[in-house]
Amino acid sequence: MDVTASLDAPCPPDRLRTWVGDLDRYPAWLSIVPRAEPDPAAPGDGPAAWQVELRATLGPLARSKRLRMVRTVDEPDHVRFERAETDGRNHSPWVLDATVVAHDDGARLVMTLHYGGSFGGNLLERLLSDEIEASKPRLLALVAAG
Repeated sequence: MDVTASLDAPCPPDRLRTWVGDLDRYPAWLSIVPRAEPDPAAPGDGPAAWQVELRATLGPLARSKRLRMVRTVDEPDHVRFERAETDGRNHSPWVLDATVVAHDDGARLVMTLHYGGSFGGNLLERLLSDEIEASKPRLLALVAAG
């Protein structure tokens, strides 16, 4: 599954990048991420890593998933997070790419999520699309507040 979304924000690119460059900020604007905390087991000299909880609810059905995500690209206009578990088992890939560039009177964010497993299938894709639309005003409000 691959989902792509974009957002134009009336702010400098670096302000928007602040909100998408660290996973611990995601719970403030993306409700399917109720928790994202720095991984205390991550080596201090390695890339930043987080323990992330994903939760989706549709009517009486709820699913949750815990992932260890590592920031594998950390550039001013591009950040990438990839699943990197430490249990030695083979896991489905999760890759989140975010690009932030100057655009018109502000910044444009383009995010792509790739998931290579079967956690929710088409239902997950629909929930993600709905959540993306609901998250845009929340992210814009946080960016506007500084």
